[in-house]
Amino acid sequence: MAVQSLLPTTTTTHLLYSNGTSLSPLSMKTTITPNKSVVFNDFVGLYCKSKRTPRKIGVGTSSRGSLLKTWSTTSKAVFSSNLQPKTTSNIDSNKKKSESKVANLEDILSERGACGVGFIANLDNIATHQTVKDALTALSCMEHRGGCGADNDSGDGSGLMTLIPWDLFDNWANKQGLALLDKSHTGVGMVFLPKDDESMKEAKRVIIDTFKQEGLEVLGWRPVPVNTSIVGRFAKETMPNIQQVFVKILKDEEIGDIEREMYICRKLIEKAVKSEKWGEELYFCSLSSQTIVYKGMLRSEVLGLFYSDLQSDLYKSPFAIYHRRYSTNTSPRWPLAQPMRFLGHNGEINTIQGNLNWMQSRETSLKSPVWHGRENEIRPYGNPRASDSANLDSAAELLIRSGRNPEEALMILVPEAYKNHPTLMIKYPEVADFYDYYKGQMEAWDGPALLLFSDGKTVGACLDRNGLRPARYWRTVDNVVYVASEVGVLPMDESKVTMKGRLGPGMMITVDLQDGQVYENTEVKKRVALSNPYGKWLKENMRTLKSVNFLPQTEMDNDEILRHQQAFGYSSEDVQMVIETMAAQGKEPTFCMGDDIPLAVLSQKPHMLYDYFKQRFAQVMLSSPVLNEGELESLMKDSRLKAQILPIFFDIRKGVDGSLEKALKRLCEAADDAVRNGSQLLVLSDRSEEMEPTRPAIPVLLAVGAVHQHLIQNGLRISASIIADTAQCFSTHQFACLIGYGASGVCPHLALETCRQWRLSNKTVNQMRNGKMPTVTIEQAQKNFCKAVKSGLLKILSKMGISLLSSYCGAQIFEIYGLGSEIVDLAFCGSVSKIGGLTLDELARETMSFWVKAFSEDTAKRLENFGFIQMRVGGEYHGNNPEMSKLLHKAVRERNESAFSVYQQHLANRPVNVLRDLIEFKSDRPSIPVGKVESAASIVQRFCTGGMSLGAISRETHEAIAIAMNRLGGKSNSGEGGEDPIRWSPLSDVVDGYSSTLPHLKGLQNGDTATSAIKQVASGRFGVTPTFLVNADQLEIKIAQGAKPGEGGQLPGKKVSAYIARLRNSKPGVPLISPPPHHDIYSIEDLAQLIYDLHQVNPKAKVSVKLVAEAGIGTVASGVAKGNADVIQISGHDGGTGASPISSIKHAGGPWELGLTETHQTLIENGLRERVILRVDGGFKSGVDVLMAAAMGADEYGFGSVAMIATGCVMARICHTNNCPVGVASQREELRARFPGVPGDLVNFFLYVAEEVRGILAQLGYDKLDDIIGRTDLLRPRHVSIVKTQQLDLGYILSSVGLPKWSSTAIRSQDVHSNGPVLDDILLSDPEIIDAIEHEKAVCKTIKIYNIDRAVCGRIAGVVAKKYGDTGFAGQLNITFTGSAGQSFACFLTPGMNIRLVGEANDYVGKGMAGGELIVTPVESTGFCPEEATIVGNTCLYGATGGQVFIRGKTGERFAVRNSLAQAVVEGTGDHCCEYMTGGCVVVLGKVGRNVAAGMTGGLAYILDEDDTLIPKVNKEIVKIQRVTAPAGQIQLKNFIESHVEKTGSSKGFAILKEWEKYLPLFWQLVPPSEEDTPEACFDFEVAAAQVSLQSA
Repeated sequence: MAVQSLLPTTTTTHLLYSNGTSLSPLSMKTTITPNKSVVFNDFVGLYCKSKRTPRKIGVGTSSRGSLLKTWSTTSKAVFSSNLQPKTTSNIDSNKKKSESKVANLEDILSERGACGVGFIANLDNIATHQTVKDALTALSCMEHRGGCGADNDSGDGSGLMTLIPWDLFDNWANKQGLALLDKSHTGVGMVFLPKDDESMKEAKRVIIDTFKQEGLEVLGWRPVPVNTSIVGRFAKETMPNIQQVFVKILKDEEIGDIEREMYICRKLIEKAVKSEKWGEELYFCSLSSQTIVYKGMLRSEVLGLFYSDLQSDLYKSPFAIYHRRYSTNTSPRWPLAQPMRFLGHNGEINTIQGNLNWMQSRETSLKSPVWHGRENEIRPYGNPRASDSANLDSAAELLIRSGRNPEEALMILVPEAYKNHPTLMIKYPEVADFYDYYKGQMEAWDGPALLLFSDGKTVGACLDRNGLRPARYWRTVDNVVYVASEVGVLPMDESKVTMKGRLGPGMMITVDLQDGQVYENTEVKKRVALSNPYGKWLKENMRTLKSVNFLPQTEMDNDEILRHQQAFGYSSEDVQMVIETMAAQGKEPTFCMGDDIPLAVLSQKPHMLYDYFKQRFAQVMLSSPVLNEGELESLMKDSRLKAQILPIFFDIRKGVDGSLEKALKRLCEAADDAVRNGSQLLVLSDRSEEMEPTRPAIPVLLAVGAVHQHLIQNGLRISASIIADTAQCFSTHQFACLIGYGASGVCPHLALETCRQWRLSNKTVNQMRNGKMPTVTIEQAQKNFCKAVKSGLLKILSKMGISLLSSYCGAQIFEIYGLGSEIVDLAFCGSVSKIGGLTLDELARETMSFWVKAFSEDTAKRLENFGFIQMRVGGEYHGNNPEMSKLLHKAVRERNESAFSVYQQHLANRPVNVLRDLIEFKSDRPSIPVGKVESAASIVQRFCTGGMSLGAISRETHEAIAIAMNRLGGKSNSGEGGEDPIRWSPLSDVVDGYSSTLPHLKGLQNGDTATSAIKQVASGRFGVTPTFLVNADQLEIKIAQGAKPGEGGQLPGKKVSAYIARLRNSKPGVPLISPPPHHDIYSIEDLAQLIYDLHQVNPKAKVSVKLVAEAGIGTVASGVAKGNADVIQISGHDGGTGASPISSIKHAGGPWELGLTETHQTLIENGLRERVILRVDGGFKSGVDVLMAAAMGADEYGFGSVAMIATGCVMARICHTNNCPVGVASQREELRARFPGVPGDLVNFFLYVAEEVRGILAQLGYDKLDDIIGRTDLLRPRHVSIVKTQQLDLGYILSSVGLPKWSSTAIRSQDVHSNGPVLDDILLSDPEIIDAIEHEKAVCKTIKIYNIDRAVCGRIAGVVAKKYGDTGFAGQLNITFTGSAGQSFACFLTPGMNIRLVGEANDYVGKGMAGGELIVTPVESTGFCPEEATIVGNTCLYGATGGQVFIRGKTGERFAVRNSLAQAVVEGTGDHCCEYMTGGCVVVLGKVGRNVAAGMTGGLAYILDEDDTLIPKVNKEIVKIQRVTAPAGQIQLKNFIESHVEKTGSSKGFAILKEWEKYLPLFWQLVPPSEEDTPEACFDFEVAAAQVSLQSA
């Protein structure tokens, strides 16, 4: 873990430093790591030499260390003889508080974006107008990657960056009677000025004055000619006045100096206008002597029409970067269009809040001679109100203007995942040294990102460490290089293409315009890494912290341990279910059902501070942030760190009020003093010799947050690291909170002591002795605990899309529910806390209620069970409790109205449990008779049940719920896992309530159907076949669910019965885990593509997207609405789950009341509310819940757990064990036989709820639901006292921004959104194809395809599947496409569809295909070697359930992810090949990337390994690697290659077959355990089979 430690304050920090003479990196932070072999370091300053021109400065940032377990200290900085170390302090202690604004999550959340990008560069550096024309053409072929506002016309933004078109401007100057421009001394600013004339004049005045002060001459202003008639309505409202300013620089000669002068001028201008009311309206798109940016809030195809300059033949450039923005926020602003000043960015930065805070922390310490002491004038370096892209651009700009070259700047900001990289560490150790050297100085800006960049001399592109955005490149014989998000954006003569590739994870490609060279990944990185002896510097200045064994004995006796556990708020559930499970098994405990206890602030029980925080979410590597006592001690002893222990207690002898605030103030001052006196390690500790009743411990999270924020605001945070030495931390969520709010490491001393106590207890010793649990040593138990913490943290990070703990440290990716501004501003500044809550004094009282237990005589001699996880008498209140389920069963089974009113009464009298319990209805009119209110039959059509998968629950429950919803006209949801086709036809054989079709159900009627109206497409794609999709009324994309947002589901192996395995195309008994939803929904444009695919295959089904309630959901929902979804579902954190880690159930997602309010209001503000139906779910139990949700804006209402209870669930909360006592959530036959429910029970429940809705509507005086939807004015706060605080603020939920323009009924009854005219329609209108489908004949067709033709074949497949099912079609549709196919080519193919593509394709080829044949080959005569070229994109064959694929060429990342049964032959793949595969076969005749076969539980892979590099690339957790020795395997492999050669003409395959005996031993076979006994994988299989047959004979 990186301990942020830096220079002692006696030296000046030289972040951006070099003085042009010495290369000595004496100023360097040493980092010590407890992981024997891993060493990291931090450097404070160094001089850099550029390959091209002598560089003016280097940038060695003084900053924090990187991965976990790294400790740093710094020696004095001495650069060279002519630079004397100064003894001045590097901390400006007078730095004004007001300057230090911590990044605010709300600002950040309102701007998110994703996009399509590319560049074109002429290697001969010849400027032509054709380059600009081509860029505009490519841009308009990316329109589908962008977004549009509600007017369908205002683009979210598009733009171009090129070299300055001097010919064009000379022509203008000439007409103006100006002298010709001196290119080497002229800068051009592209400026967005205020619209208003007066303001514009003022703005110009400031600009001119600033240039004058800096000694620059303004030569003139040029109004940029634009055509406003083509601008969309929304864009026009905010359109700036666009002008160019020309300035002359006389005092500088060097390009670097000129650019730096421009940068300073721009920064000064930005500062000068900050306070002006029009200050936000002034923006420089670019100000440079090299490059210029033309951009705007425009759709890509109109950019060139809007700016007439771009149409002029005089506009010439040797390169162009183009960009089309898809902003998830629909109020995009002109300045946020891209490219930015250096970068075009496609993706998002998930760590932005932490990055901004750390950049700010560094501001006081960044110094470099190139700035001549003007560092102050160029601050701040970030702006929380700008987008993540704009901030990354600012950081890159700072490094580049300080003398870095662009490649180096991006390697520092967006490093690749170089640790354990099989080739990098061996072949290019100097690159690893470079990353090691910098990683302590700049935390990675992490998240899916494709970055294009240029400074006018170099043009390049790089991809984030996970490769989550597509990036393809190609080069032609006429020396032009192209990079783009997609292939096919420009018409291209394939015979002229000499190279075709893709950027993989962390890769970079650059074009040096001056020497005409293209540098591919390793060449770029080697050139940068060799510019300084990084390895030598690392060796000379690094020390390693040896890891230390855990303690072998407990330090306290059992009574003392108990008292500490009581004082720090441990419950027996925490010890038994969490700590002991982790110590025994080394993994987080799994549990089921949702979180149905009150929010911590509403609870009557005391909670730890962590419980007020919920995680947000969006291959991770970290060493552990967990320190044991010995490791902490060795740090304390390190003389260079000058570690300082800061005790965290508060004194209540003079009363509780004010005591906590005083203590925190003192703590922050002590931290401040320690750092100013040279301490680089602050240890916040709640250990004491003896606990005292009047000195309770400050909650450690509060202490860490307060010190972290205090040091940031005083410019000291970079100079020291914070370690928490605490009793109050044992679960992964708690570790995540501490790290997220600034701790670099945690020593959980009481949790480790509890592990030791458990291991030494007689009970554990006996259980191990009797074989009841596996034996672990005391050392192993503590190691297991740490391992479980580490893997839990990994999961939390990957949910956010963050890869490095150093990027997570201080990133504050949490929301707060129930803490007031006093606490938030002090310790958690910048985090969202929408409802306010506890004050410091109230928190002090809550802390005291734990502390006193350790000193009270009548405290039990064992730990109390608070009942936070399991329901128990006297414990915390649970919304789903036995009494409630008994009352409900009585009401629905007896169809007894008075019993239902007892159930309603029970709910009305419950303790405050959810936010809506604090609200009641008020009316603005007299009541009316119930008879006048819309009918129950009409109301129930708005009801849906939750997405519960068949597998998590039993067949009986799943089918009973579906039948009930179909009787009512509501909708049930299949959950993930497919559906049995037998359920799709109405029953006609029912006698006495029984049917031979569904013999396990009772209470049936003729005409019942058991189909789920909503069919779910989750990340696992289990059971998703073309027939499943076309038999849905609605298709739901599950991005997240309330119980575990950002996580895939888990189905334990014992619940995967033969029936479940058949529906899911997997193997019985093998556990199933859905990948996290990142797999094809990394960003909003991917989600828009999946929505498109589903509309393509089933144009009659509405597509819904399930989001989880969290701050910023309104922004995401706007993007989803623009992505053409029909329905948006908001899930509250209290939704249920069949199996999930406890920390996910308890600490992720927020209340739906806030999520729904934010979504509804954001959509209304953006004019998008009418586009989508809003559905909400999470803990719904009654008509009151329905009306509350309606008033907050929802059209439809989802019921999950309560629907299961109505059909018989007794809330035993053991779903994950397969032992459900009433057969609701078990796959065991004997338990399923006990299932008590009938469809009629659920029908009764929903009719009662609808009648309750009618009753309340009548009381309010309204005759239909439509009239109260969105009417928050009918709600008011309820006078109810909460034990903990009276400070809750419900203003946000009760606020209103107006009503939708349409009624809810009109919104619900609109047609399904369409994909518009598509290529499939042309094919489907062809008489021969119609005839072939109708009469199962064969037909052959050839047609041209372009990249804008997306999801081609999907609609044809839907038509075939609807008519014949997944396997019934006997005809042959032989269709050949020529050209570049758009995304999702050949998705959802069915048997009988034989598709050939001659050309190339983009991402998601063969997504969800269920049969047929797919062949992709390059055109006949190519200028490149097919097996070395990438001809299809990423994530191909995702979730395929059948068919064969042959690709002559290489594929991108994640090939065959979650493949169930398809068979494929390809000639090379990127990273993560065969990830999560459960069946089928993949043959790779070439190189693969890293992490092959991760999560692969079924199927076989054969990979050719000609240079012996495969083994380190395979993820060995599950699969076995062996040579192909089984005769059946050899035959299978050879047959596949023969088919491949026959179908694609592959020269590689031909060569292999020709020398079969030579090549066969070079293949490896990857075999998961479920395939080990198959004839293809088992050499002894045939021998064994022969023996068996002899015996039986």
